[in-house]
Amino acid sequence: MGVVIIDGSTVKNFVTDEEHFNKSMDESFAALDLNEDGVLCRSELRKAFESLRLIESHFGVDVATTPEELNQLYDSIFDKFDFDGSNTIDPQEFKSEMKKILLAIADGLGSCPIQMALEDDDRSNFLKKAADLEAAKLVVNHGGGS
Repeated sequence: MGVVIIDGSTVKNFVTDEEHFNKSMDESFAALDLNEDGVLCRSELRKAFESLRLIESHFGVDVATTPEELNQLYDSIFDKFDFDGSNTIDPQEFKSEMKKILLAIADGLGSCPIQMALEDDDRSNFLKKAADLEAAKLVVNHGGGS
């Protein structure tokens, strides 16, 4: 387990670095596209959100949410991603909505740094990717490499 310290600029820099952001989004999209058809269906996106347990818990404590409420919530999340109303999410829709989400997180963090404990092998965490990118840039800019 590792600890990273990030603030809004860390996340914003990750999103604006198109090469790293697009690579990360492409990898995440491919991991979510379980049937490998090039688009995400409702069940694929729902499975991803269920694995994060963002909705069923509040600060790590389970909360009682009825199945109907969960269905409505997951449907509204899916609809937010599905810009063209095709009932699928293509890679561009995914990137666009994830960019909005990450920029909202960046705005929420502002310049106040937060400390996060993250699993070292968690390659799917966007905030860890943002922190790793910032660390790599610091090494290059300050001559920390061999």
